[in-house]
Amino acid sequence: MMVLGMNLQVLSRELSLYLEQQVRVGLFGSGVGLSLVLGFGAAYACYYFSTIAKKPQLVASGETFCQFLKRHCPAVLDTYYPTPWCWEGRAQTLIRPFITCKPRVHYTNELIKTADGGQISLDWFENDVSTSYPDAHTRPTVILLPGLTGTSRESYILHMIQQSAALGYRCVVFNNRGVSGEDLLTPRTYCASNTEDLEAVIRHVHSLHSSAPLLAAGVSMGGMLLLHYLSKTGRETPLKAAAIFSAGWDVLQSAVSLERPLNWLLFNYYLTTCLQASVNRHRHILEKLFDMDLIMKAKTIREFDKRLTSVMFGYPTIEDYYRDASPCHTLKSIEIPVLCLNALDDAFSPAYAIPVEGAKQNPHVALVLTPYGGHIGFLEGIWPRQCTYMDRLFRQFVQAVVEHGDAIASL
Repeated sequence: MMVLGMNLQVLSRELSLYLEQQVRVGLFGSGVGLSLVLGFGAAYACYYFSTIAKKPQLVASGETFCQFLKRHCPAVLDTYYPTPWCWEGRAQTLIRPFITCKPRVHYTNELIKTADGGQISLDWFENDVSTSYPDAHTRPTVILLPGLTGTSRESYILHMIQQSAALGYRCVVFNNRGVSGEDLLTPRTYCASNTEDLEAVIRHVHSLHSSAPLLAAGVSMGGMLLLHYLSKTGRETPLKAAAIFSAGWDVLQSAVSLERPLNWLLFNYYLTTCLQASVNRHRHILEKLFDMDLIMKAKTIREFDKRLTSVMFGYPTIEDYYRDASPCHTLKSIEIPVLCLNALDDAFSPAYAIPVEGAKQNPHVALVLTPYGGHIGFLEGIWPRQCTYMDRLFRQFVQAVVEHGDAIASL
């Protein structure tokens, strides 16, 4: 890095001297502009390939799991080339929803009842045209969990379904209560620490397709929820493995990061308004127990959680809820193979809060850490509409588990 910085300084100084010389002799005109563009282009290319494009860091203490990933998931060893004109984390986070395509997916919706009288909306992609697995009873099934305010219509969910469809798999999207257009029947929504609804969904899906390999993938808060479920159930889960993308490992540190002025302006305030809009649609049932006027005045996710989420789920303070919601404290209890992808420049999950040491102590867990990629970004290529690094890793991992899962069955 020091040598590269010195080289760039020298190149910049030489370009400046060249420009001054051309101006003095009156030759600044045809050809000079092109020379400058080519010079700066060469400098940027040198910087990009030396500093931005890097291989991910693979953190895995279990030799069996590590070798399995290296053999069947080559993306963990591939150099990640972020989109050259958009490699910074916040830029990737903001641009992905707009630049990536949204594959057309036909869902079949199902509403299932919960023990407390509520209902959960599931969107099924059956993939009945699968030629690889024509028997619906044994067709591999992937449960997908969207992020904080996400649904089955998010681009990252549609991309994972597209990858699964190409493999011949079935997918079912678990929409959190009240966010996907269905009515809220009880004054309860969802949070990152309570796994009751997810447990009900996994039992339901497994009961319908008990002979099919069952996997799960969670994104952002969906990944946090899935991690809590896995730490709670241990080996007593029908899931063969799970993939986690852009999880917030320490919720308090995530809140601190998102409350920095620029992050608040770009992300926090918008997500807070999305949360408010989601619950305001169910105001008639929630206002029986909660001060909706106060909730609608929240300016940050932390204020929203303090006034609604933590109260709804019985936490005495917001600090108690955030500690309970942080997967970094429960990583040691996971007992099935879990692959976790995070970018080190993710404003939602600061690099210093990623539990690298905790992952090293659990042979069932592997972290893949990219230097860039943002939050659910991972854009790559000049025009990244079709496939991201996250999509590639997801496809390789679920296919490896379905086709070669015996290699890690002993974990």
